[in-house]
Amino acid sequence: MSMDAIADKMRAKVTGSGFDRSVKFDCGPDGVVVINGENVSIGDAPADCTIGVSKSDLEDLLAGDLNPTAAFIQGKLKVSGDMSIAMALGQVI
Repeated sequence: MSMDAIADKMRAKVTGSGFDRSVKFDCGPDGVVVINGENVSIGDAPADCTIGVSKSDLEDLLAGDLNPTAAFIQGKLKVSGDMSIAMALGQVI
């Protein structure tokens, strides 16, 4: 799945959700996806919370095949910045 396709999936999930913070999913060399409120882009930008995750694990999260809490505990997600934002996003994604 391309980063554009991942961004499209995220856009579908956050649209109308009322999510109003900014989160960056940093997939290293594969690229980034930035959610700023209900806007989603693949351009790098500052965010209140950055989540480091592999592209394949991000795909699994969006598909519902990987639980966000379990992924964090297993070290598959590295959160920096405001942890409460990551928790709020977990309710949306």
